[in-house]
Amino acid sequence: MAVLDLLGRRWALRVLWELRSEPATFRELQGRCDEISPTVLNARLKDLRETGIVELTSDGYGLTPSGAELLRALAPLEQWARGWADKPPRARKPSR
Repeated sequence: MAVLDLLGRRWALRVLWELRSEPATFRELQGRCDEISPTVLNARLKDLRETGIVELTSDGYGLTPSGAELLRALAPLEQWARGWADKPPRARKPSR
C-alpha cells in the first residue's frame, strides 16, 4: 500500500502528529521535531504535500481535509499504542 510506504518514511508520522491541531511554519516544525535535519524535514513536507495530505497555507504547513481524515483513521492505532505503552515491558512480549 502506497500510504504505508509514505507513513513509514523517517519522520513522516511525527510531522503529521505535530500538525494535528494547528498549522506550523517550517521553523516551528523543526523545533517540535527535536533532531530532524532541515533536509529531511523538507523532503517529508514535499512528500506529504505531493500526496495531498499537507498543504502550505498563509499560517504555515497544515493538514488538508484528506490529512485530517488520515489522522482520524489512525486514531485506533494511537489508542492501542497508549494501552501498550502502559503495560510493563514483560507484558508486552508475546507468550510462548
